[in-house]
Amino acid sequence: MQFEDIFKKVKAASVSLSKISTETINKVLLFLADEAEQQIAFLLEENKKDLDLMSVNDPKFDRLKLSEQRIKDIAADIRNVATLPSPLGKILSEKQMPNGLKISKITVPLGVIGIIYEARPNVTFDVFALCFKAGNACVLKGGSDAKFSNAAIISIIKKSLIAFGLNEFIAELLLPEREATAALLTARNYVDVIIPRGSKALIDYVADNARIPVIETGAGIVHVFVDETADVEMAAAIINNSKTRRVSVCNALDCVIVHEKQIKNLVALVKPLAETNVVIYADDTAYKTVENNYPAHLLEHSNETSYGTEFLDYKLAIKTVANIDEALQHIYQFGSKHSESIVSNDVDNIARFLNEVDAAAVYSNASTAFTDGAQFGLGAEIGISTQKLHARGPMALDEIVSYKWVIEGSGQVRK
Repeated sequence: MQFEDIFKKVKAASVSLSKISTETINKVLLFLADEAEQQIAFLLEENKKDLDLMSVNDPKFDRLKLSEQRIKDIAADIRNVATLPSPLGKILSEKQMPNGLKISKITVPLGVIGIIYEARPNVTFDVFALCFKAGNACVLKGGSDAKFSNAAIISIIKKSLIAFGLNEFIAELLLPEREATAALLTARNYVDVIIPRGSKALIDYVADNARIPVIETGAGIVHVFVDETADVEMAAAIINNSKTRRVSVCNALDCVIVHEKQIKNLVALVKPLAETNVVIYADDTAYKTVENNYPAHLLEHSNETSYGTEFLDYKLAIKTVANIDEALQHIYQFGSKHSESIVSNDVDNIARFLNEVDAAAVYSNASTAFTDGAQFGLGAEIGISTQKLHARGPMALDEIVSYKWVIEGSGQVRK
């Protein structure tokens, strides 16, 4: 089937979604969650085919890997989405004009959402669940690294749609080839918005080549600033959790900014990182402080590429600063507007940081690992938007709708 034929079918399916009740949508999602758990063996078998083609040392390996527990967690997320209120038909504003017109602003689906993503098969489940709940059809373009996993997942999704007599083209997976990406990025008459999820290189490529509106998500160059008054034990725990909980996700820590008066505590701050073999790229001050108290094979001098890099690996940069102004400047220069955190007991510095840092999620005394739709109480997520138009931060149900104006009259004409 030609790409244009696929897009036409998905566009037609998106129109049919307006006739499906919220009750039916929820039943499909619950059926899908049950089916995913019943098909764990099949999903793991297909996922293994992808894993066998990737080095276990590849930072993307963890993202690609499915497990019985991960599939159960995905199913739980889908069930959670089913329990959430529909984002459609909400009256955002309503007013009666002097001429008698009643004007309402009401939420509606975006239409057809195109998602381009890398080696993260869970995205296939998450995106469908959210798009479907919000009345959107979706065209999925996964990476070749997850070819078998994504094909298995889309077969279960389509089975769930067909089981309720619905159009299977409400969700469609394109083949993992470059031609499919090019076709999706230029499908102006059929796709309403493109959302890339993955590396900075992928997001930049999509933004540069798309002829459809793009919502940029994913690239996270994340900092934790350990202020002069920070509790050292708390800071060490936050640094370790932000970095090592899952190194391959976009909210993982990339750079610790340390106030020079905390240098004496730097050994304690980084000690937990050695347990997971985190490589540290330290500036001169930090290097001299920890060089005899951190494994030598894991300690290197920082260079011009150490800052502003999204490692997605067990790697971390350290920058020493004299004050909060230098910390804010460093984040301004090297951040990606994703997630930033300050560890401090100075209420004025916390207030400055929360107010002045330009990012989708700004924390005080907490791990950046919480930048996640489920953790924010939103259910699953499409991604973390790092831009300011339309949506910012975790993009869940309320972020994948638009609105329209509804004007009700009684014969009014304009003079």
